[in-house]
Amino acid sequence: MNNRRDFLKNAGALALGGLALPHISQAENLFGPTAMRPVGIQLFTLFKQMNEDPKATLKQIADAGYKEIESAFNLRGGYYGYNAKEFKALTSDLGLKWRAHHAGGAPFRPRPTPPASTTGTAGAAPTPQRAPAMPANMPPMLNLRDNYQQLVDEAVEGGLSYLVCSSTPVGTVEDINKSIAVFQKTGEAAKKAGIGFAYHNHATEFDPVEGGKTPYELILSQTDKDLVKMELDLAWATKAGKDPVELFKGQPGRFPLWHVKDIKSDLKTVTEVGNGVVEFKKIFAAAKIAGLQYIFVEQDMAPGIESIQTSYKNLSKMLS
Repeated sequence: MNNRRDFLKNAGALALGGLALPHISQAENLFGPTAMRPVGIQLFTLFKQMNEDPKATLKQIADAGYKEIESAFNLRGGYYGYNAKEFKALTSDLGLKWRAHHAGGAPFRPRPTPPASTTGTAGAAPTPQRAPAMPANMPPMLNLRDNYQQLVDEAVEGGLSYLVCSSTPVGTVEDINKSIAVFQKTGEAAKKAGIGFAYHNHATEFDPVEGGKTPYELILSQTDKDLVKMELDLAWATKAGKDPVELFKGQPGRFPLWHVKDIKSDLKTVTEVGNGVVEFKKIFAAAKIAGLQYIFVEQDMAPGIESIQTSYKNLSKMLS
C-alpha cells in the first residue's frame, strides 16, 4: 500500500473542483450534508504524473472538475519545480485555487543496520518509524522543525490558507513532545502571518504509546486549539477503528480540513472515493460540528486520471 508515510519512509527520511451542488456563504466556511464549497485534491494522489509534467497534470485535474488543490512532497524540488509565487500563478492560470501545502514535521531517524549476528533472527522486531538513508537523487526537503518560518513565509507568498504537517515521528512520548513543540511554534508563526496550521494523521497516531494514550490524544490535548488545527484523513481514521463524527464532537470546530479518502474492506487498500467502506454521508452530515472549510480527495499514488474522475463523480452523487 503506497501511502505517503510509507513512501517517504521508503524513499528517505522526512527532511522534509467544484461540484454542481447548492452553495453556502463562504463567510460561514461550513458545509452541510448537501451544501459545499468546491472539491479539492491532494496532489500526492497523482505523484508520478505531477513529477513528470506538473502543468499538464494540473490541467487534467482542472478538466476533471476539481477547483482547489493541496500540494505535497515531490521529486522536482520546491513546489514541483517552481517557487511559491510561480506555482500560484500556474495554478491560477488553470482556474485552480492553491489552498494548502504539506510539509514534514521532522526527519525520521534512519533505520540502523542490525548486527550480523542478529540479522534474520526470528522474532526480532523492526525499529518503529525508522527510514533508510536518503537516496542520492532526492531533492532537499524543508521540514517544520528546522524551517518552519521559511515554510510559513512561502505559504503566504503562495496565497495559501493553511500550512499542514504531513507526517512526523510519533512512536514515543519523547517524539510526540518534540512534535508538539514544533506544532506550537509553527502555529504561532502561521497565525502571525495570517494563515492557519494543521496536522494530518495516518493510522499510526491512534496506536497507544507509553502510558496508554495515543499520539492523537496527546496532540489534541497538549496544543492550543486556536493555533493547531487538524486535517483528518477519513480513511486512516476508519482503518484505526475511529469514528470521525465522535472525533468532531470531542473537539468541535477543530477539523477545518479533511482528506476525503476511501479504503476497501481489508482496511489496507486505498481506493477511489465511493468504492470502499468509509461512511461519507454520515461524516459530511457532521461537517458543521467539525468546522469544515476545505476537502481534498486523496488516493495515494492513484494509477491515473481515471481514478480521480471516478472519485469526483462518486462524491458528487453521494453529496447531491
